[in-house]
Amino acid sequence: MSKRKAPQESLNEGITDFLVELANYERNVNRAIHKYNAYRKAASVISKYPTKIKSGAEAKKLIRQDDTSSSINFLTRVTGIGPAAARKLVEEGIKTLDDLRNNEHKLNHHQRIGLKYFEDFEMRIPREEMLKMQEIVLEKVENVDSEYIATVCGSFRRGAESSGDMDILLTHPDFNSDSPKQPHLLHQIVQALEECKFITDTLVKGDTKFMGVCQLPSEGGKQFPFRRIDIRLIPKDQYYCGVLYFTGSDIFNKNMRTHALEKGFTLNEYTLRPLGITGIAGEPLPIDSEKDIFDYIQYKYREPKERSE
Repeated sequence: MSKRKAPQESLNEGITDFLVELANYERNVNRAIHKYNAYRKAASVISKYPTKIKSGAEAKKLIRQDDTSSSINFLTRVTGIGPAAARKLVEEGIKTLDDLRNNEHKLNHHQRIGLKYFEDFEMRIPREEMLKMQEIVLEKVENVDSEYIATVCGSFRRGAESSGDMDILLTHPDFNSDSPKQPHLLHQIVQALEECKFITDTLVKGDTKFMGVCQLPSEGGKQFPFRRIDIRLIPKDQYYCGVLYFTGSDIFNKNMRTHALEKGFTLNEYTLRPLGITGIAGEPLPIDSEKDIFDYIQYKYREPKERSE
């Protein structure tokens, strides 16, 4: 009876497992989807290799052979270019930034802005810069209407030394989940930030979400890079569930949702609801702070800086 061959995947299993672990970390913790895609692709290529890889150089050479995939992964790093659009561009022979610049007519507005500021958007934003950006935004919000509540979320709120972009949640007591749409609450804040030249470009402007570009004013001749900024308008009764969710981390959010279920509640980025004995969620509970959420589900309160795990 002949011995069955071990599956090919097992030859380089240690490498592929590590790459998958890195991919998940980049997606869940750093929210770096292009890095997630790159690591997953590398794991896929290596898992199909018929012999054991003996060096990093050998692995690198193997991964680089997959030119189409690496070109697609690279193009998706341009804001506004998703995997499907990237594949279409690569099929047309467009694989580099220079290729994109020579074919700008094939790009939509969002993608052209992403290309224009590509190098700036690739850079992390130091915390010192984020603090200055936060100061400008909160001051303008206060000037428009002191009843607004605004919070800069993401890894910045967790105390990170650098951020990928600026993510702001905005609400107003006049806006609840059962209110009619009130896009002016978002648009007048965007307008105020445009008038002071902090917001420089618009990518998307809807009723409740703005995606755009911002830049700090120059200091002593120093020009700051252009940065990505998102502003979400959230109903007041859903605001603190939103702040909790968009502060993260993903792992912390998952742990809170699991604990909430154990205590008989369902928690998401909008609401906290009690689960009846049939498992059907009841009406959303009234929430006026993040701490209310922790109290309802009997979970020890953790400051944002303690939520990176």
